[in-house]
Amino acid sequence: MLSDEETALSYISNKSDKTRHITLIDPAKQDPEIAANRAMVAVECGSKMIFVGGSTDTPDEIVHATCVAIQESLELRVFAASQDPTGDEESWKIPVVLFPGGAHALSPAADAITFMMLMNSNSRKFLVGEQLRGAPYLQKFGVEALPTGYLVCAPGGRVGEVGDADLIQPDDSELVFSYALTAAMYGFKVLYLEAGSGAETQVDPSLIKSAAKCGDLVLLVGGGIRTAEQAKIAADAGADWIVTGTLTENAENLDDLRNKLTAVISALNS
Repeated sequence: MLSDEETALSYISNKSDKTRHITLIDPAKQDPEIAANRAMVAVECGSKMIFVGGSTDTPDEIVHATCVAIQESLELRVFAASQDPTGDEESWKIPVVLFPGGAHALSPAADAITFMMLMNSNSRKFLVGEQLRGAPYLQKFGVEALPTGYLVCAPGGRVGEVGDADLIQPDDSELVFSYALTAAMYGFKVLYLEAGSGAETQVDPSLIKSAAKCGDLVLLVGGGIRTAEQAKIAADAGADWIVTGTLTENAENLDDLRNKLTAVISALNS
């Protein structure tokens, strides 16, 4: 949930002197209640946005149930903070944003959606096809669109395979810069560099540095980031936001999740 006067685009675009953290919750990997509990731990640790999505075949009813559960939990935390003289209501007013695998994975309960073009896909489906299918529903739902250029970098993982991506290689710095310029000229506001869910290696820092030179885009980086050291590498290279998902999924319990997220987010603030 967001403050009444704030848009998700203004929230994500608000430049900070520190790289901020996004927790990605895949609705296919746990039930809505567990997803909400994990999201609340993430916010407690300092995560500033929740993405919901990831898997390519998750039906919209599961996505919607997960968004609802997370939003309800955030509302409860805001209310509780309002009743506590030392409580911080604003810390719980963060956006729940769809990170969809396709037009089937939408929900009116989300604050916004990363409305993405997979720019290095060889398939029309991921350049504009899924977007054409989803746009009328998003207009009906009133879900804010975040115009996003999406680039899949090596190793790419499942998203690279499904998205038929011509993977960006670690030495493709000039190509990434050209993609970033193209995204900005199209009017995109966000550029997402993705190594793939569960990737063994993260996006090469030289690619992040090259994309950051464009300057006109909010730069998100995800995939293969599981440790504080890896998060710091991406942050130092110029990422505005770091996205972690597998870290959350692989946590043994909420205490383990709290410890791992605290380490990562502390590294971003150091």
